Amino acid sequence: FGQSDIKGCCLGKLLSTDRKRQSVIHAQQRYNISQRRACRALDINRDVIRYQRRKGDDEEALRDDILRLALKYGRYGYRRITALLNAEGWHVNHKRVERIWREEGLKVPSKQKKRKRLYLNDGSCIRLRPHWTNHVWSYDFVADRLSNGKPIRMRTVIDEYTRECLAVHVKYKLKSDDVLEVLTKLFTARGMPDYIRSDNGSEFTARILQDWLHKLKVKTAFIEPGSPWENGYNESFNGRLRDECLNGEMFDTLKEAQVIIEDWRRHYNHIRPHSALGYKPPKPIVRIAKPNTNVNGYHCSAALHNHIHSHANEDGTLQT
Repeated sequence: FGQSDIKGCCLGKLLSTDRKRQSVIHAQQRYNISQRRACRALDINRDVIRYQRRKGDDEEALRDDILRLALKYGRYGYRRITALLNAEGWHVNHKRVERIWREEGLKVPSKQKKRKRLYLNDGSCIRLRPHWTNHVWSYDFVADRLSNGKPIRMRTVIDEYTRECLAVHVKYKLKSDDVLEVLTKLFTARGMPDYIRSDNGSEFTARILQDWLHKLKVKTAFIEPGSPWENGYNESFNGRLRDECLNGEMFDTLKEAQVIIEDWRRHYNHIRPHSALGYKPPKPIVRIAKPNTNVNGYHCSAALHNHIHSHANEDGTLQT
């Protein structure tokens, strides 16, 4: 005769341990029966009701670190917090972090209030995919305002393969000459890419810029007009910049905006876990291990240490 209950007319299934415990306690209090009889009537194993989860010795320390990182990085969810914890030396999976995250009632707010600092192609991402470092760069503009309402502009440049943000140039106005200046510095420091992807803005299509790129044999990849999703890598980065930095900061001066945004860019490149990179930063900070040997007070490798001693005289001086 079909389903015995009508949708919405009864409580949900008792899937979670907490709900099962609550149902047994409710039955005991309502009908004045023992725990054994309530479990039998509800078909719940008594071990489920009596089980007490044992907390690890590091539970409170882990909880404190999760709260510290959640307070510092308010726009990060528990998965990025897990990656940061592992980078700090913890060996913990995302399930344990998620449990503590929920117990503390943490969540990423949908909106946040701005605050001041407290101190005195014709190629699209479908037709042209990056396959190596310096294969495809992309750049775009982001707009914001100072606390007095004066507009500022930012030009972001990223390497689509490594996801590294190469530059965020902040000024009141940005023209093709400014684009030329920043690209010159990046080409000198990092080498030239094979392609540069952008929209069809006047700053990117200026004749002087196009001729300069052509002489350097750097190909341009313009997206279709009105199709920002074709510049997906840069649009995604700009969304992170706005969500994690611009929406939470109130800049009084242009210099303040430049310093804070540059600080966030370095954090993005070296510390912030990136979901597309297995929750690793685009350019993690390399930590060099200390050498385990020294000669006359100077550190050296084991191979060099053996070579020196094999060619040393009895008094410790090197053979000539």
